[in-house]
Amino acid sequence: MNTSLLSRLLLLILLLSPGAFAADDSGAVYFTNGVHNSEGCNQQNGNCIAERAPGDPSDPFFPAQWISDWTMYRVMNNYEKNPPPYSNPPSTLTPADYTVSKGTSYYDTAYIPADGDGFGAMMEHYEKYCLPIFPIKNNNYTCSFVSLGNKAYFLTYPQDRPKDMPACCMFSPMNHPPRQSFIEHLPYSAARSKNLNGSVQAYALDLQSPAGPILFGYAFNKQQSGSPPYRLPQSFFFSGDASVANAPIVSQNYTNFRIARPDPKQTWDQVAAMCPSNPPPCQLFEPPASQSNGHKAQWNQLMQRKP
Repeated sequence: MNTSLLSRLLLLILLLSPGAFAADDSGAVYFTNGVHNSEGCNQQNGNCIAERAPGDPSDPFFPAQWISDWTMYRVMNNYEKNPPPYSNPPSTLTPADYTVSKGTSYYDTAYIPADGDGFGAMMEHYEKYCLPIFPIKNNNYTCSFVSLGNKAYFLTYPQDRPKDMPACCMFSPMNHPPRQSFIEHLPYSAARSKNLNGSVQAYALDLQSPAGPILFGYAFNKQQSGSPPYRLPQSFFFSGDASVANAPIVSQNYTNFRIARPDPKQTWDQVAAMCPSNPPPCQLFEPPASQSNGHKAQWNQLMQRKP
């Protein structure tokens, strides 16, 4: 049985029986096919490294330190016949098909957390509209996901924090930033790479499931730029909460990508300033009744493992 088939079987097993991968440690760990942790990856499935065909292009990689703004498109209509990656704005859709919000990502692979647990840091800051993958009634609030070493935190802000949501919670004790070579864990998609007049290299986990389609993908510009030359990330696209959030497809399209060291005062230091020494676990996939829309999140069924 080849590695690709094993990986797909593993994904479906995790989807249908996430408890089968439970362990004794505390907190929520999410299967990400090796992108954010090694959960569910082992020698039998090639450590979740995707196979490449002889004619596939070489893998792109993240620079060691970078900052990028992005425009996020929550796509509600016409995505079946017009899948991502999308241009900015999406030329294959109409403005009535999506909503628009903004944010910024920060990345530093050299960061070492104070507790020495892992390495690397990444912050994804969503301005006035949070990541719509959770079964929460209203996503119109500012939020940040911050990974410091192996631990990941979820932050909200006083100007628009939802009721019953803390300023800081522990998203996962094992959710490190994507490594510079993280794209090795995602299959190359020749079909999606034809989008945007063939100007991108697209990589995606793209599965059908009883809970609906599950998508997790990235696109990079095919042409290299910069010094030393590298392929700029073009977009990060994924399936969101298709119930009340009405976000079957979400695309974060990078703009003003630059190689620069993030300012810790604007990024990583927020965790120390906003989080208690032992933050409560987040309830994003299973929110309190005051926030829940009554539906199960697709990503919860695929990716969450409970102790």
